[in-house]
Amino acid sequence: MIATNTLERRPAAVSPGVTSRRSRRSYRARKIATPYLLLLPAVLMYVVFTVYPIFRQFEISFFNWHIFPGASNPFVGFSNFTKVFHDPVVRTAAFNSFLYIVITVPAQMAIGLFAAAFLTDRLPGGMFWRAAVYIPVVTSWVVVSFIFAYIFSSEGGIMNAVAGFFTGHTETIPWTAQTWTGNAVIWLIGIWKGVGWSFIIFLAALDGVPRQLLESARIDGATEPRVWRHVVLPSIRPAFIFVLVLLVIGAAQVFTQIYLVTLGGPYNSTQALMPYMYMLAFKDFEFGYAAAMASLLAVVLFGFSVAEIRILRQEV
Repeated sequence: MIATNTLERRPAAVSPGVTSRRSRRSYRARKIATPYLLLLPAVLMYVVFTVYPIFRQFEISFFNWHIFPGASNPFVGFSNFTKVFHDPVVRTAAFNSFLYIVITVPAQMAIGLFAAAFLTDRLPGGMFWRAAVYIPVVTSWVVVSFIFAYIFSSEGGIMNAVAGFFTGHTETIPWTAQTWTGNAVIWLIGIWKGVGWSFIIFLAALDGVPRQLLESARIDGATEPRVWRHVVLPSIRPAFIFVLVLLVIGAAQVFTQIYLVTLGGPYNSTQALMPYMYMLAFKDFEFGYAAAMASLLAVVLFGFSVAEIRILRQEV
C-alpha cells in the first residue's frame, strides 16, 4: 500500500519532444533579446544626453531662464523666438554659416571623391597616402585651430613671411582680424580638416562598385567621363547622400575654429550661429534666447536634411 502511494505521487515524465521545443523557444527568445540588451546602454545614454537635453532646451526657450539657484524664471512665451528675427548679429551669423556650408561642403566632397578615385589604384605607397589624407580627421580641432592661427598670425606668421618673400613687401597682413580673410581662414580649416572623412566614405563606396559594369562600359567604348557619369556616380549615390547630409549638419554647427581663431571678430563679422549661441548662453547668461536660437536651427536643419534625402533618393 505504501509503495502504491509512493508511485502515485511521482510527477508525470516529460517527453523529449516537449523539452526540445522548450529549449528551442528559449534559444530563439535569447537570440532575439540579445541585440536589444547590447544596444540598451547606448540607447539609455542617447536618451539621457541627447533626447532629454533637446526637449529641455525647447522648454527653456519659452522662459527668461537663469542658471543661478533660486532665481526666478519668468515665462516669456514666443518673445525669445521673435527676438531672433530682429537681431542683426543673428543675420550676420546665419549668412556666415550659410557661406561656410556652401563653400566647405562641396569642396570637401569634391576633393574627397577625387582623392578616393585616385588612391583606389595600386599606386606605390598608396597606404601611406591614404593615411596622410585621413590624419587631419583624427587630429584635435583645438590643435588644428591653433596651428592655423599661428600660420596666419599677423606677427611672425608663416603666411606673412611667404607673402613678403614673393611680393617684397614687409607690411604684415592681419589675416584673422579682417572680415573676408578671417572667413577664408575658417573655411580653409574646415576643408582641410574634413576632406579625410568624405574621402574614407567615398573610398569604401568606390570599392563596392561592380567591376563588371565598369568593364562592360569600357568595352562598349564609353570614355572615362561617361563611365563616371553613367556608372560610378549612380552606383555611389547612397554614399553621396550620406556624406552630403552629415557634412551639411556638421558645417551648420561650426564652432571651434571661429571661437579660437577669430572669436567672431572683428565686430561679429566672422561670427556664426553656434559660437554666438555659446556666447549668449555662457557669457551673457541669456539661456532662454540661446535656446530659442538652437531650437530654430534644429528645425531648419531637420527640414533641410529631409529635403536633401527626398531629392537625392530619386530613382537612378
